[in-house]
Amino acid sequence: MATTPARRPVSSPRELTRIGDRVSFLYLERCTIHREDNAITATDESGVRYIPSATIGVLLLGPGTRVTHQAMSVLGESGAGVVWVGEQGVRYYAGGRALTRSAGLVEAQATAWANRRHRLDVAREMYRLRFPDADPAGMTRRELLGGEGTRVKEVYRAEAARTGVRWVRRTYDPGDFAAGDAPNQAVTAAAQCLYGVAHSVVVALGCSPSLGFVHSGHERSFVLDVADLYKVEFGIPAAFDAAAEGPEDVAGRTRRALRERIRAGRLLERVVGDVRGLLAPYRSADTGEARGAGSPDGPDAPEEDVVLLHDDHDSVLPGGRNHGAGAGR
Repeated sequence: MATTPARRPVSSPRELTRIGDRVSFLYLERCTIHREDNAITATDESGVRYIPSATIGVLLLGPGTRVTHQAMSVLGESGAGVVWVGEQGVRYYAGGRALTRSAGLVEAQATAWANRRHRLDVAREMYRLRFPDADPAGMTRRELLGGEGTRVKEVYRAEAARTGVRWVRRTYDPGDFAAGDAPNQAVTAAAQCLYGVAHSVVVALGCSPSLGFVHSGHERSFVLDVADLYKVEFGIPAAFDAAAEGPEDVAGRTRRALRERIRAGRLLERVVGDVRGLLAPYRSADTGEARGAGSPDGPDAPEEDVVLLHDDHDSVLPGGRNHGAGAGR
């Protein structure tokens, strides 16, 4: 019997394209997405396009798209994020599995998140990444939030002056995307694309989307944290460039402008490095992640899953064997 897609083995981390080397996001609309071997196909009235699934960071599915179960299966196996995009904005409905089989990063994330002082330390480091000229040492959370708000307002004014776009203030109605003016629609579209890209990287690295250090209480708190790191440098300039060309198809132009900026700035590679750097102080020496193993971007990524067991001394024991008294005799 011929091999069917459902019977194909799941790719190992070594076989998958590193998240830092992938296309940031791909937008499709008014087509049917199917699977052929390990590629997805997009079929519309102009023909069939073949897209290697393992090269996609996140797939944005716009209005009029239909996707088959087999296509979603290969996207999940490849670690690609999938976001449905509608006229009313973006909703995140699906995501791929991690490209790493190690829990090292998510354990480090949980360790940092569970300690209030460490949680604030990570938030300060995120502020430093966003605004390299700032020194957030000793700043409270309210000071971090106030400083972020002031700086982002300054960026809006500077981008409006650079592009000649009329800017009043930031307004966004989650239930009515079209209610905003062209620059606000563009800023929203850019932000939602960055959320999708950040989500795909967070999931690919095996981190928890919900354990945030600045945002809290939402299933994608950490995703929002990560996406905000690049909003000033990538998202807002792309939005104002698109808005400067007029209100027609401003969301589409924003996506294209942002994708080019992401490619030129090698953003996916930066996100991987920044997330790993933020969590590095909290990694346990008992996990392969601390030594670079188990990571899709590390040199020693194992081809098979490694399962360890907790012991009573805050270390780990090898799994897959009997640890009972007299075992092995």
